[in-house]
Amino acid sequence: MLRSRWCQGPAGDSQGDRAASNGVDSPMRGRRGGPLIVSVTDFTSDAYRDLPGIARRGLALRRRWPHLDGAVGMWLWVEPWARRCGSVSVWTGRRALTQFVRLPEHVAIMNEYRERGTTRSLIREYESFDAARILRDAEAWLMPDDRHRAARGGRHDRAADNGFSAHGPRF
Repeated sequence: MLRSRWCQGPAGDSQGDRAASNGVDSPMRGRRGGPLIVSVTDFTSDAYRDLPGIARRGLALRRRWPHLDGAVGMWLWVEPWARRCGSVSVWTGRRALTQFVRLPEHVAIMNEYRERGTTRSLIREYESFDAARILRDAEAWLMPDDRHRAARGGRHDRAADNGFSAHGPRF
């Protein structure tokens, strides 16, 4: 999986990439009480020819990130050989995520590509920002079941699911 660098939002700080690589928690600016919301999206395109357009639109939307209220930060990811792409985004709350999902640019991307592939997504709450844990959990959920089982020694251990399932998070 290829992953972009951390893109900081106005509610985050610039330590996302360093935190992700060092396993260090990253503080956030102006943080109020309540859990953080992490959204993970996974789009599998029906055709390779759609990937360049999806990537361009995703990168254009990413440029708005530093100006989105409630955005802590995000990573984009892609597996071009599997026709898959998506994001891992961190928000101060569900309201901020909902406002992003309703942005005209996001709605336009979804409308254009919705019928050209399969979309999966999940939302999970975290009590604190731990970039390494968020990425580890997201990558485990994004990994196909056979690769996920192999990474865990070939068995299916529900406790090792990191709280993620095909139908969303388990709490």
